[in-house]
Amino acid sequence: MHPFWVIVQKEVGDHIRSWRFVILLVILFLTCFASLYTALSAIRDAAAEIDSNQSFLFLNLFTLTDQNGSLPPFITFISFLGPILGIGLGFDAISAERNKGTLSRIVSQPIPRDYLINAKFVATLLIVTFFIFSLGFLVIGLGILSIGLPPTWDEFARMVTFLFLSVIYIGFWLNLAILFSVRFKQTATSALASIGLWLFFSLFYSMLVNLVSGQSSANDPAQFAFMQMLSRLNPSYLFSEMTTILLTPSIRALGPLTMEQAVGAIPTPLPFMQSLLLIWPQFVGLLAATCLCFGISYLIFMRQEIRA
Repeated sequence: MHPFWVIVQKEVGDHIRSWRFVILLVILFLTCFASLYTALSAIRDAAAEIDSNQSFLFLNLFTLTDQNGSLPPFITFISFLGPILGIGLGFDAISAERNKGTLSRIVSQPIPRDYLINAKFVATLLIVTFFIFSLGFLVIGLGILSIGLPPTWDEFARMVTFLFLSVIYIGFWLNLAILFSVRFKQTATSALASIGLWLFFSLFYSMLVNLVSGQSSANDPAQFAFMQMLSRLNPSYLFSEMTTILLTPSIRALGPLTMEQAVGAIPTPLPFMQSLLLIWPQFVGLLAATCLCFGISYLIFMRQEIRA
């Protein structure tokens, strides 16, 4: 076996055997099953209100919540808890090796130095991919058993694309955690920096955008466009836009439509390929941010001096 894949296999085994992975796994499974139970409880009422010619009943498993709003939908749980999974698996990728004194031993072996950081990223991303797709297909399977109908090919393609985008979104936070792990020597500092940035984008960034844009953004198209441009600097907002378009085909635009755009538009759901074209800029932006974080981590790690 190639030395790179030996390191990947070792990292995957370390993650799976750790209590941290088990705790994150249990938290995500419990929360996602709670949202699935809520969606299945309310899906009968939703089915009665859906037009048979525009039915996307299966997608409601990911977007539906109860009437009281006591539990958020599945996509909200992924958007909120997905970054915790990425940060929890990557905040000590390099700093833990440095603190245990094993980093110098690893890089002293006759292998390229970049094998270590590349293998840590690939191994963790493989675990995230397997977990997200397993959870998604489990939700689809339970939905088929509960509803009694399989999803259409359009619905299945949208759900698989949603799971793929979830992996990219979690990969951004994973790369950000690896970046802080490379930059800071202490594991606690890396974890606090990653969680602090996640809390800033999740809770406070939208407040700052509203404060900067003012109260007249809803009536002024130029002000609204400026507010939307600032909001799209937030990876959570990009992920929210992509999942909304994918899982709600009736939404045809991400902003207000002008009168010229509304006149003559056919009130039908967007086809799958048109939805992909609509979210393509958001996908490219999120992927670019992910690659940028990893590139900075790679550059810093390759230039660091590692002593025994």
